Amino acid sequence: MPGEREKKFMQHAIALSRRGMEKGDGGPFGAIVVRGEEIIGEGWNQVLCNTDPTAHAEVVAIRQACKKLGTFQLHDCEIYTSCEPCPMCLGAIYWARPQCVYYANTKDDAAAIDFDDSFIYRELEVPHDQKKIPLIALPDKTAITVFKEWKEKGNKTLY
Repeated sequence: MPGEREKKFMQHAIALSRRGMEKGDGGPFGAIVVRGEEIIGEGWNQVLCNTDPTAHAEVVAIRQACKKLGTFQLHDCEIYTSCEPCPMCLGAIYWARPQCVYYANTKDDAAAIDFDDSFIYRELEVPHDQKKIPLIALPDKTAITVFKEWKEKGNKTLY
């Protein structure tokens, strides 16, 4: 059960969500990455100020934390976010591999203020050619050759 430590860190993430919203940087979302008792990455939604649809709070915080730690894995970290992660952020979280994620508002709370990601979850199940943005296969021998070269590469770093 979350205690005072977790509540303190969540309050920091929520404060970032307010700060970014008030600055006009983007929607009301904030996140931090914590290792032990130290905040090693923080972010707020910066979609508008950076004209970057991927600049969500969790992604910004993960990028900052990874840069600070010099790693692409956050095995010994926790993420605190003011809202349940959207599909993109959830994917980024799984790639970063933190220990856990604490969130305040739910995806339903977000939908109630016009941040509804349910269509993305539905789109994942739709055949590629029927998606709202169709995914069109264009196989290429050179592309598969690069994959084969990667598989055989001796000095690669897996992630």
